[in-house]
Amino acid sequence: MISIPIKIIEQIAEHAKRDYPIEACGYLTGKDDVVSDIIKMTNTDKSNEHFSFDPKEQFQAVKYARSRGERLIAVYHSHPDTPARMSREDIRLANDTEIKYIIFSVKDNVIKCFEIDKDKNVAEIPIRGI
Repeated sequence: MISIPIKIIEQIAEHAKRDYPIEACGYLTGKDDVVSDIIKMTNTDKSNEHFSFDPKEQFQAVKYARSRGERLIAVYHSHPDTPARMSREDIRLANDTEIKYIIFSVKDNVIKCFEIDKDKNVAEIPIRGI
């Protein structure tokens, strides 16, 4: 399970709707599986089917989390017109088994969380709004 403050879930939804029709993306920071902050990132691909982070922004995100005694615990991105599920592209690009993957579907107004193992097996993880 991952615990995410309701206000951060709302910020993810707002970011996704604001960036529509491209995928919005970012990080969630915290300790263990409790989220404390959101870092909105730039989708340098400007695509409605995939995203890439700006490497400078990524480095700043890591530095920010560490400065707070936290870590990056989740990557989030939106699916503008498809369900909140790990797409083939998401699975192919998900190489970090230590991080959670959050997907917000703009079309369905639904948020879900996933984790992936080294063999690319995907499991949905419950989200607890706090």
